[in-house]
Amino acid sequence: MVSRVLVPMEDSEMSDRALEYALEVYPNAEITVLHVVGEPSQMWGYATGLALADDLEQAAAEHAKPIFDRAREIVADADGDAELETHIELGNPARAIINRANDYETVVIGTHSGSVADLVFVGNVAEKVVRSAPVPVVVVR
Repeated sequence: MVSRVLVPMEDSEMSDRALEYALEVYPNAEITVLHVVGEPSQMWGYATGLALADDLEQAAAEHAKPIFDRAREIVADADGDAELETHIELGNPARAIINRANDYETVVIGTHSGSVADLVFVGNVAEKVVRSAPVPVVVVR
């Protein structure tokens, strides 16, 4: 029986589906939603704006707030009693997910956000997680 599940989320339908799946398949598990904010660089889109923030952690928290709010809505809609934790990490999304996965029994992740730029410039995070995670990974479409 799986008791701890990590669900990486971004602002995408695939992330929402991953959380819904985790709630359905692991109804008694403690679920942690992880949002990874990419480090500022020219290749990370919105994260370039974080480079201008006076307080990087506060800026990351503000960016993650709507994602965590959406996660709480999904839990409420599922009528579950799931324990939901939230965490924010800064850095490379795949690496952050893989590193955090050591503390969980499984990872449930959406396939991708769907934008061509994400696939070309960032790479497929789900694919990297599947290849390198130390625990089983469920990929939700």
